Amino acid sequence: MAQDQILEKTALEALQNVKDPEIDSISIVDLGMVEHLEVEGKSVHVKLLPTFMGCPALDIIRKNAEAELGKSGVFEKIEIQFIYHPPWTSDRVTEKGRKQLKKFGIAPPPERINETGEWHVECPFCGSAYTTMDNLFGPTACRSILYCKSCRNPFEAMKPVSTMM
Repeated sequence: MAQDQILEKTALEALQNVKDPEIDSISIVDLGMVEHLEVEGKSVHVKLLPTFMGCPALDIIRKNAEAELGKSGVFEKIEIQFIYHPPWTSDRVTEKGRKQLKKFGIAPPPERINETGEWHVECPFCGSAYTTMDNLFGPTACRSILYCKSCRNPFEAMKPVSTMM
């Protein structure tokens, strides 16, 4: 394995430690925010996709990413850049990320949306599909509030974000 490949792996492992500031069980890697990672010598350049255009947590994510990459002790120059093309979509959430969201009590984004644009999610607590939307607007722009009619728990769900919507 070439030195740059080893350092790319080191950088990616460091970024696994950067958690979403509002959902501390999921990394920016598993959220699908890492679009590009390039290592050249002792420099690392990371391009991240914000989950939403006006996300207020971008400065925190940048600082945390810089700190985690700095902890590795191998990078002298660290550059974190937010890009908006391609746009982030909820399809980018990894399988591990989907499990971490559910563990946190947030239903992962639905994997499919019907032809009318409706989407349905399962309750992260009991797994029931017998859920209803309480409010499209949740505590953040990327989440909605739902209610499970089976276990009677309210819960949050990641909104489906697609370039096809």
